[in-house]
Amino acid sequence: MVPMLSLVVPCFNEQAVLSKSHARFLAVLKGIPELDFEIIYVDDGSSDGTLDLLRGFQSADSRVRALSLSRNFGQAVANTAGLAEAVGDAVVVMDADLQDPPELIPEMLERWRQGVDVAYGVRSTRQGESVFKRWTAAAFCRLLNLVSDVAMPPDAGDFRLMDRKVVDAFLAMPERSRVLRGMLAWVGYRQEPVHFRRPPRAGGESKYSLSAMLGQAVDSILSFSFAPLRLATWLGLLVAGLALAGILFALIQRLVADVWLSASAALFAALLFLGGVQLMMIGMLGEYLGRIYREVQKRPLYLVKERLGFAPHKPSGDRMARE
Repeated sequence: MVPMLSLVVPCFNEQAVLSKSHARFLAVLKGIPELDFEIIYVDDGSSDGTLDLLRGFQSADSRVRALSLSRNFGQAVANTAGLAEAVGDAVVVMDADLQDPPELIPEMLERWRQGVDVAYGVRSTRQGESVFKRWTAAAFCRLLNLVSDVAMPPDAGDFRLMDRKVVDAFLAMPERSRVLRGMLAWVGYRQEPVHFRRPPRAGGESKYSLSAMLGQAVDSILSFSFAPLRLATWLGLLVAGLALAGILFALIQRLVADVWLSASAALFAALLFLGGVQLMMIGMLGEYLGRIYREVQKRPLYLVKERLGFAPHKPSGDRMARE
């Protein structure tokens, strides 16, 4: 039986680059004759002509499928929607902007044939990105690995090939705060990097604003680490130590120099410090509680507005979200 490869491509307002991307995807996949393939595009609530292009791709090639989500749910959810529909023995996830070169797929497939369960792309260089973005990305990866219970490879994104059992394990994880690279690192199995030079976008604009990157950073830390909660204990010990040091300092000054510290100044500084620490800890607890609240609501992870090219008997793409 000929193995099947599924390519999952999330799209959000990618009209400017999508035709070029689709042509390169087809060129690469048709050049692997020993595999059948399907391409699953997930339109994540685009407001431009992305969905119209996907309709055209699907009508021209039965191996192309497309999901249109009811609104923008975010890249992690769009990836999940595509993975839930993929039927391949191996599944590749990549963006539509061609910063992840599809020509790397044959090398990933070769690793898979050698027994690797996850072949993930690692960016050896990042062209077209500012020094600030490269520095903050590198710093965040190292900070996350320092505090996280799960080691995530630095300079790796969502671009990767996964064996069927890895995809099934990923889909069995129902959490709403989804960080694909962290969840796949937690799953384990045999994983190997595939290094490449990341080119600039082939068209359009990046959808990752500073606020989006900060949001993903918070999700990554809170989903895979209890370090912020442990920080409360250490800060409590620090505050107690500073208070004890302050008392000893005041006593020494009184005994040696016969000078009393101003009570109002000391009290004001202590209140500001304690208030800041308490507010920070309350905020951290609120982040964790907010995520718990979102989990117990059990809302669907996503809703599908339109399905193109899928078999009529295929279950709805939000089946995982309802479990």
